[in-house]
Amino acid sequence: MHIVFLNPQGNFDTADSYLTEHPDFGGQLVYVKELAQAMAKQGHKVDIVTRRIRDSSWPEFSSDQDSYSICKENLRILRFPFGGDLFLTKEKLWPHLPELVDRMLQFYGGVLPDFITAHYADGGYAAALAFKKTGIPFSFTGHSLGAQKLDKLGTTTDNWLSMEKRFKFSKRLAAERISMKYAAKIMVSTQQEMDEQYAHPIYMSALEQLDKTKFEIIPPGVNENIFSQTAAPKDKALKQKLDAINGINRKPVILVSSRLDEKKNIIGVVKAYLENNELNKRANLVLCFRGINDPAADILKLSKEEQIVLRKILKIIELGHIQEYVHFLNIGSQLELAATYRYFAQRGSVFALTSLYEPFGLAPLEAAATGLVPVVTKNGGPSEIFSDGSGVLVDPTSSKNISKGLIDGLNRYSEISKNAMQLVKEKYTWRQTANRYLHSINDVINSKQKIGGVEQIKLNDTELIYDYLKSIADR
Repeated sequence: MHIVFLNPQGNFDTADSYLTEHPDFGGQLVYVKELAQAMAKQGHKVDIVTRRIRDSSWPEFSSDQDSYSICKENLRILRFPFGGDLFLTKEKLWPHLPELVDRMLQFYGGVLPDFITAHYADGGYAAALAFKKTGIPFSFTGHSLGAQKLDKLGTTTDNWLSMEKRFKFSKRLAAERISMKYAAKIMVSTQQEMDEQYAHPIYMSALEQLDKTKFEIIPPGVNENIFSQTAAPKDKALKQKLDAINGINRKPVILVSSRLDEKKNIIGVVKAYLENNELNKRANLVLCFRGINDPAADILKLSKEEQIVLRKILKIIELGHIQEYVHFLNIGSQLELAATYRYFAQRGSVFALTSLYEPFGLAPLEAAATGLVPVVTKNGGPSEIFSDGSGVLVDPTSSKNISKGLIDGLNRYSEISKNAMQLVKEKYTWRQTANRYLHSINDVINSKQKIGGVEQIKLNDTELIYDYLKSIADR
């Protein structure tokens, strides 16, 4: 079978450059890479279709084709030029997506792929355009949805114009609705994602009041070759580096590893740590960010949004006089991250992810596979994943509840760590994820499923969104 992964703002390369460093990329790139590789290993022909960039700041994405050494014979990274040569943020790519579709279809000519699996709103929109032209069926994996972001950022009729200018909600939500309407299948990671995120009023008309037969619940997996308790060559070098950090080797730690994004609520963990004397005595706080060795010196390397978050963190640390207990680590790759996780797992440490909302929660599963105890937000996918005692669920809006959860994780390290590692082995591997995807794809192809003709696709839902905001204001 020939399967295309459509991920316009993908920026995949052999060295995993910027894989989760840039706000436009995030965990969806890990998801696509691992799933594509798992399918390719089973003998399927797989293409990751993304954007070619010829920009001196982004040299890794300039070639037309690339691959991963692990499965070169079956997996290609295809980069097509659209929207010019320079890097563009995802908000600026919308007008150029038809160009991507045209170039992709021209490349394949008369030998079209069997199926497209589309990722994020821009990928879904592009897949719908391809479906309209060719009839190639596609699945849609949203990863995160714009309606939740619209709500959580406090968008109202009063600030709508400024929010729209910044985030292009009218295009993103229109793309999501189009993707949902014409996809043969919608892939979600949890039952909660389907019941809560896709049930948003803005999406209802596109989903025929949430037709659940259209959904497949398929959780992502953990790369067991990287994230495990088994030592790797990186471990020895990392041990020397971590041992050199004063005091860190004498205590367990509360470890945070995520993007400097407001919604990740790293500030919540720092506040919880500051406000609880027991935590100060029991553990150090370790903040892992790619590219940050010395936050005071490196902060100007970050985007404006990231700088705002980091400055808030640094202010809390300074005013609370907890500098000696807080350590910043520059983690440059997944291999380094896994080695860091193993190092601290040996000291009975916890991994904290206290996002205001987390659609799934792959990061805590990766941490759990190495032996860390996950202390995670109750808002979103983690509440379903870790409901069996394999993690500690906390209220991200309450620093007291976060600190209580962190102490609970430290106190019950042996029990929870064992449960968490078993959970990953039984339910969350990429081979299992690939098998579930392939089963669903085969069902679509074999059923010859027909979806109604595609009407003219209009990438603008301004009126719909404004009516929704007005209805909220009128309640």
